[in-house]
Amino acid sequence: MFKDKIIVISGAGSGIGRELAIQLAEAGARLALSDINPAGVEETLKLLPDASRANGYTLDVSSWEAFQAHADEVKRDFGTAHFVINNAGATVVGTVANTSIEEYEWQLGINLWGVLYGTKAFLPMMLEQREGCIVNISSVFGLLGFPTQSAYNMSKFAVRGLTEALWGELEGSGVRAVCVHPGGIKTNIEKAGRRCKAAGAEEHKFAALADKMLLTPASDCAADIINGIRNGTKRIITGNKSTTMFWLSRLFPNSYPTLLKLLG
Repeated sequence: MFKDKIIVISGAGSGIGRELAIQLAEAGARLALSDINPAGVEETLKLLPDASRANGYTLDVSSWEAFQAHADEVKRDFGTAHFVINNAGATVVGTVANTSIEEYEWQLGINLWGVLYGTKAFLPMMLEQREGCIVNISSVFGLLGFPTQSAYNMSKFAVRGLTEALWGELEGSGVRAVCVHPGGIKTNIEKAGRRCKAAGAEEHKFAALADKMLLTPASDCAADIINGIRNGTKRIITGNKSTTMFWLSRLFPNSYPTLLKLLG
């Protein structure tokens, strides 16, 4: 499925994006890897198997102009794109009362607008060639709300809504959309993220919980995503406690906040 295909991955400088790049390179894909951190992309390129065909790019996914230019770069360097994995993400930890509007805007610029921009930038060429797959990384926090994660919840619920809308819109087009809901994946997203400037006890409590929850290796998550794409799965659930959270949101839509306390 992936041999000689052009795969675009944002947020490829670390974590899940880096592991996806390594495993897809092993599968014979040609890769367009981007990150806001150019050093991270360079490190990922060094970790790819010998003879891998990959280019690195610096990209701020929160900029529509930058994403349009990136799509032009990929088309110039590779001719087209067959898969786009909108993986770049960040987090800000804060209660609604403590998080500023500016902090919400920063979070949503990356996690919400960045995914929409990646989708819009590459969808036209996929529709034209009647072949393609858009993989949007949501989260288990796109399935249920969690204290101090309102900004992240908003962004990941939006990613889920966008992707599920595409399921119907793309039917018969040759292009498909996949929504990924990772659970507790061992990446640096929590440590590299932000705590709101007005952080209090609740924000610090979440940091301690994250250390207990983020256990699944990013390589395992990447393998689950790749297997899900291969199998034609529309929704991929992966990572520590992800299945539990999925069913909590389905079976106990009104009472899961109380049940979530037991996970800690």
